[in-house]
Amino acid sequence: MPFYENVFIARQDVSSAQVETLTDTFANLIAEHGGKVAKREYWGLRNLAYRIKKNRKGHYMLLNLDAPPAAVSELERTMRINEDVLRYLTVRVEVLEEGPSAMMQARSRGEERERERGRRFERESERAPSPEAEPVGETP
Repeated sequence: MPFYENVFIARQDVSSAQVETLTDTFANLIAEHGGKVAKREYWGLRNLAYRIKKNRKGHYMLLNLDAPPAAVSELERTMRINEDVLRYLTVRVEVLEEGPSAMMQARSRGEERERERGRRFERESERAPSPEAEPVGETP
């Protein structure tokens, strides 16, 4: 069976739990048509490049699919009908990626940078003398 990557954007006013439920529905649809979802990644609530149906943000979800073309066309038809899905894109790929996607790797690198900034700030604050220790500019 061919491999596909599907990314869809859900409306901003649905909760992340509702997005997971919606994803479960799509995964069941793929399974009913003889395919399987190899990987699911929730990328979070992110800003959109432009407004779509009065939404400025959207919940992004990635699905790696190992499914026949009929299952993918049924999935796209269901996404087109569903009012909670703003946009979707399905791309056929040669192999499915193992491990986290590029979006998740970028997020983890950003979190590492934030942790390093926090550690650096703590080290600098430990080295800096306290203002009460030595008066500066005062003459007795």
